Amino acid sequence: MFLKRQRGWELPERESTPEAIFYNRRQVLHALGLGTAALAGSALLPPAAAARSVESLRQELAGLAALSAKRNPKFALPEAPTPAEVAARYNNFYEFNTDKNAWEDVEKFQPRPWRLQVGGLVDNPRTYDVDDLVKRMPLEERVYRFRCVEAWSMVVPWVGFPLAALLKEARPKSGAKFVKFTTFLKPDQAPRQGLKGFFGTQEPWPYTEGLTLAEASNDLALLTVGNYGKVLPKQQGAPIRLIVPWKYGFKNIKSIVKIDLVAEQPATFWNTLGPQEYGFESNVDPRVPHPRWSQMFERDIGTRERKPTLYLNGYDDFVGGLYKA
Repeated sequence: MFLKRQRGWELPERESTPEAIFYNRRQVLHALGLGTAALAGSALLPPAAAARSVESLRQELAGLAALSAKRNPKFALPEAPTPAEVAARYNNFYEFNTDKNAWEDVEKFQPRPWRLQVGGLVDNPRTYDVDDLVKRMPLEERVYRFRCVEAWSMVVPWVGFPLAALLKEARPKSGAKFVKFTTFLKPDQAPRQGLKGFFGTQEPWPYTEGLTLAEASNDLALLTVGNYGKVLPKQQGAPIRLIVPWKYGFKNIKSIVKIDLVAEQPATFWNTLGPQEYGFESNVDPRVPHPRWSQMFERDIGTRERKPTLYLNGYDDFVGGLYKA
């Protein structure tokens, strides 16, 4: 009898994104008529290093610095949080790879020291050292649902502070209507950013995202610096990322270096590549299918349960008023 031994870094098949959805997303460039150049560029990547062991990840998670933050009961959920190791092993971070195992490719990434620039249409532009910002902001823990556009989900206790608190310090000008977020550009640390010479004009690095000012000012929008009581792991957006739990996961930009208040809707990474598939708003809505798959159901990567998707990911009471005529 042939027995397949599961490798240490593998998740059970039943825990994974459905194959048709994953490969459709992974090959979105091809679907948009850009795949030939993308695949050619991928072929020119250096040989992959040996995969990290799960034990090394466990040691890394155990060694992360603790954060002092009380849980806010306002955001309590009936669902139990996804196990920390499962969440740390299963996420998208396209700067590093197009698979779910970004944790294997982030070792060169240096999230500290880190500076966050806030500017644009504001009266008080400023550049922050992220660690200094964390020390003076009122951190709290919030348990949020997280829903990926690929129809998988998890529940995570995030640690952070309301984005609205930082916007209040910046003092937006009257002409500010949108908030643009930009992540780092470090091709020497992020392998896929290093492909710019081959097809960089087709992938608009650095990764950018955006919200309306009303969305960004909502209390639910969280600038996040940790999860599970510790600072963020690299693959989950260290040292500071955005969490907007009523929107699909790609809107939750990681490793932010710049926040600009602007008058016009900003160009964003996935919306630029596929506007017909990845809208600027991208609220979780089971009634609106992705062009290539349904959004009616999702797979919880912690419980492995297939369950119905909730409108606005269950946060209608918090943000529903933003979208009512």
